[in-house]
Amino acid sequence: MTTRTRPRARLAGLAAVLIAATALTGTARAAQDTRVPAAGHEKTRQAIEAAVEAGVPGVTAEARDADGRWRTAAGVGDLRTGAARGLHDRFRVGGVTSTFVATVLLQMTAEKKLSLDDTVEHHLPGVVTGNGNDGRAVTVRQLLNHTSGLFDYLAEPAYYEKYILGDGFLQHRYDHLTAGQRLRVALAHPPQFAPGARHAFSHTNDLLAALILEKVAGTSYENEVRRRVIEPLGLKATSHPGPSTGLPRPSGRGYSKLFSGTQPDRIDDVTEFHGSQVWGDGDIISSAADLNRFFRALMRGKVLPPRQLAEFKTTVVNPDLPISSHGLGIERLELGCGETLWYRDGGTVGSLTFVATTEDGRHQLTFNYNSDWEVSQILPTLTAEFCGPTSG
Repeated sequence: MTTRTRPRARLAGLAAVLIAATALTGTARAAQDTRVPAAGHEKTRQAIEAAVEAGVPGVTAEARDADGRWRTAAGVGDLRTGAARGLHDRFRVGGVTSTFVATVLLQMTAEKKLSLDDTVEHHLPGVVTGNGNDGRAVTVRQLLNHTSGLFDYLAEPAYYEKYILGDGFLQHRYDHLTAGQRLRVALAHPPQFAPGARHAFSHTNDLLAALILEKVAGTSYENEVRRRVIEPLGLKATSHPGPSTGLPRPSGRGYSKLFSGTQPDRIDDVTEFHGSQVWGDGDIISSAADLNRFFRALMRGKVLPPRQLAEFKTTVVNPDLPISSHGLGIERLELGCGETLWYRDGGTVGSLTFVATTEDGRHQLTFNYNSDWEVSQILPTLTAEFCGPTSG
């Protein structure tokens, strides 16, 4: 989990929660689903409303446990009109996309179509090379658990300024980018360390994993994820944007502080940008309900055979955050109350998403912020949901 707090550098998440985050005054307005008594999740609701008070424009969330489903929405989905955030909103899931990709790759290993110990060179010959980068030394497993050492293309200042910040984003938000363009940015840099030496998150790993999926499948990554995961699980709110620049309805707007360094109070509507800019490592659009269903099925062994599920949950230590360790497209977290969660966080410009589940698959929580600058309530929200009376 990275410690950067800027948009699309993946949700800064728990590492950033442990340090200070910027705040913007807001007003919480909650709507709740009445199928499950709200009192059972009152502390979670309070934590979500506190996120709005801290500066998040709006939050949508769903929890699933032994009592059923509980939904809540707080704040606004549209700052211009004042429309409330919706209970059923769709949103960009960012890095949670990698969980879908890892799931498909692990299904393929069960079918003997590839091995986690295959090299990148074996599937993508000549792609990872130059400046000390060597696809013959990096395995599929190392891509999925982020021990490859490959440079993160989003850490390149020139790329970041052109596509993520200020006028750069506003001028280039509708640009079509290929995976090759983003890989060239990463491979212009030498590796951060030798493959397998340690863990360090890199979007480059997730991008290469999607390319390998596509090569092995012999069809588009989108088609394969849809065929193997989205359709079998009935994830009707989950889709890929393709060349689209907007979000399907229902959805709120997405907001970012693109000029935080010079205009800290300025908030820009960043809802629209070309889907190709996050292809393979952050492009999936979904809902809280769909993500809960996906993670519930995963942890209950409905998606992966036992051997592949065990591989999925085999973790490496995250040196930047001792309470968290990284598996193959999922992470493990130990809360202060002793509860162990499996989770994935994801960020794009204007959207932050967090999905968490207990290991037995009986209890999930997914929530999305329609902004990318305020993370101080992420850990309190998880603690409220999983360490309270409804946990377990």
